[in-house]
Amino acid sequence: PLRAIREQINSALDLIIQTERNSDGVRRITALTEIVGMEGETIQTQDVYLFNKKGLSEDGEVLGVFRPTGIRPKCFERIIMKGIELPLDLFLPGGPR
Repeated sequence: PLRAIREQINSALDLIIQTERNSDGVRRITALTEIVGMEGETIQTQDVYLFNKKGLSEDGEVLGVFRPTGIRPKCFERIIMKGIELPLDLFLPGGPR
């Protein structure tokens, strides 16, 4: 059943990294999204980082920045428990200080 498949996805994945080919032909990471649970039969997600497109350079290159949304992922504690050191301010809207 569809619900069982979605529950397996919810239990197996923490983060989704989305890439996109932009108009300049370059693939970029455009979103880092966390799977946060289920609501009914719907998988709930929240964006942790997003690519903000600012425009194009004179050469046609896509300009932009990859910025945190201000949401610290729920899986952060598990990341720390694995021995991976990340600063808390990595997820603040202004980025690491």
